[in-house]
Amino acid sequence: MRNIKSGHKLPFIQPKQLRLGELLPGATVVAAVVLARLLGIFQGLEWMALDYGLRLRPAEEPDNRIVIVGLDDADIQNLGTYPIPDDKLAALLHQINSYQPRAIGLDIFRDFPVEPGHQQFVKTLAEIPNVIAIEKALSIAQAGFTIKPPLSLSDNQIGFADVVLDPDGALRRSLLGAHNPENDYRFSFTLKLSEVYLEKQKISLENGIQDPEAMRFDLTELTRFRPNTGAYVRADAGGNQIVLNYRSGPKPFRTVSITDIHTRKFDPQWFRDRIVLIGITAESQGDFINTAAIDSATSNRIPGVEAQAHAISQIISAVLNNRPLLTTWPDIFEYIWIVGWGLLGLLIGRLIKSPGINVLIILMLGSGLIAFSYVGLLVGVWITLVPTLVALGLNGLVLYGFSVYDRSLKERIADQQQVIERTFDTIHNGPLQTLASMLRQTKDREWSTTELQKRLNQLNKELRDIYETVRQETLEQGRQYFTICDRNLNLQAPLHEVLYEVYNHTLQRDLPGFEELQLKLVDFAPLECPHLSLENKRDLCRFFEEALCNVGKHALAPTRLSITCKQQGDHNIIRVVDNGNAADMTSEKISYLTENRGTQQAQRLSKQLGGQFHRDLAIMNQTCCELTWPVGKAHFWQLWFASKAKH
Repeated sequence: MRNIKSGHKLPFIQPKQLRLGELLPGATVVAAVVLARLLGIFQGLEWMALDYGLRLRPAEEPDNRIVIVGLDDADIQNLGTYPIPDDKLAALLHQINSYQPRAIGLDIFRDFPVEPGHQQFVKTLAEIPNVIAIEKALSIAQAGFTIKPPLSLSDNQIGFADVVLDPDGALRRSLLGAHNPENDYRFSFTLKLSEVYLEKQKISLENGIQDPEAMRFDLTELTRFRPNTGAYVRADAGGNQIVLNYRSGPKPFRTVSITDIHTRKFDPQWFRDRIVLIGITAESQGDFINTAAIDSATSNRIPGVEAQAHAISQIISAVLNNRPLLTTWPDIFEYIWIVGWGLLGLLIGRLIKSPGINVLIILMLGSGLIAFSYVGLLVGVWITLVPTLVALGLNGLVLYGFSVYDRSLKERIADQQQVIERTFDTIHNGPLQTLASMLRQTKDREWSTTELQKRLNQLNKELRDIYETVRQETLEQGRQYFTICDRNLNLQAPLHEVLYEVYNHTLQRDLPGFEELQLKLVDFAPLECPHLSLENKRDLCRFFEEALCNVGKHALAPTRLSITCKQQGDHNIIRVVDNGNAADMTSEKISYLTENRGTQQAQRLSKQLGGQFHRDLAIMNQTCCELTWPVGKAHFWQLWFASKAKH
């Protein structure tokens, strides 16, 4: 791995292990999203997402196997009456049948005679065996009403037109079969027409293979709707239903008006071997179905006869053209999908520390998820989208804000702790050293008033300088300096030069151990340390100052001091050796030197730099304090440990 420059970390990865306490908020969000979906809270939004995805699909070729003959408002005006009289309806059926359609669907309720010509209408129905008419047998029956089919038709020529609407009033399901209030099993208008059309292909209606209660044409099994299919939660799955896969495009079917039929403004070949649906398309009659799944000029409303055409086209296109039916994943897979994306958002929110990159990643993942769901619709799979996006977004963006606040709070606490430590270090290496020297010298001799006053004034000045020293080091512009004896040393200068200045200024302090030094062996040479941050350098200066002060304060009559600050092999080394009588030290002083704050700081610093620290108190009557660390080979984990050890 390449070396990382001073003070640099990877730009957006937060190298940390996730603790259970940090995972808990995100896991709670995921659990809340799953619970909300189980309660159906996302149901409406998921329906909207499904409708919008279906509407955005590329336009399909019109299904010319189905032709709609619509009774529009202009037809009603031309006829001069509504409903259309039986004789005119009979004439229309005769004319259409003359063009040899494979099936004729009469999507107009005819449970009462509409004179004139009722007998002619009944006779016409008997003469055309491929006519399928409608009845209302289910939903209105629950309220105590039914709409009977036209008289003289056999059960094989009757299909119910009942529909199952969702709570938002939209049609997304096609009802194929159900029991009526008399417990007779009835088939729908759309299924009957599909069956008649497919009979010519020698394809008959059978029970399903994978699901024996489903319906099947040849190898195409019509996937049965269940109470929790897709976004649905405890929906009414009575009878045999399938999810509607509307045909896309602004003109999915050829439509002609009754006036066009009378004036012959059409090609008779449009009807040959086709399914012809006769229904009401007039806005004034209100026979419209709500759906946002297809483009419509009537504001998400299509004529009921067109909705029937979509249901028929779905079946025969699946059987003959392998056009996909809308299916969904098993419930357990859907919830695993939601949980997985929620946990992914949690990981991103906790590991990415850059707000801009975090938002960009979440937006990219969200866009990818939307695209994947859209592709799913193209191949006939309804993939849950809304709760997945919510789980991803909440954990990746909203909880990220809390994560940023949490990190910011911890950083502020760490900064405050650092200020406290700097303050104590300044006191420890300044006034406390002076005070310790005074206490030690007090035991050996009497102080004159003048000398005592001088020392106290010095102590007073050092105490008063603490505020300014700490303030300068904590200011942004002052963080590149190390303050010692009223002097600011530029930490951006070569480290060995800065350390030499620390040595020079520290030895000018009035400490007893420095007074008797006769020989100073100094070896300062360039140190290779491109990976060190300014804070690392400041800590090295403090360590060096502390090691020198210990000589001045604790060494017993030292005459020789050896200083080494240079590169040796593949390590940098800072070593302070004095010949103070370490063998004569009391156990109290030895304990102080091995357990005091300076020692603890040195040990922590050595871990930060991936090096070693040791202090030997009695080797050949010498005391040695030494810190070593690797040269120019800082690895990412070392910098990470260093940043964490700081806090």
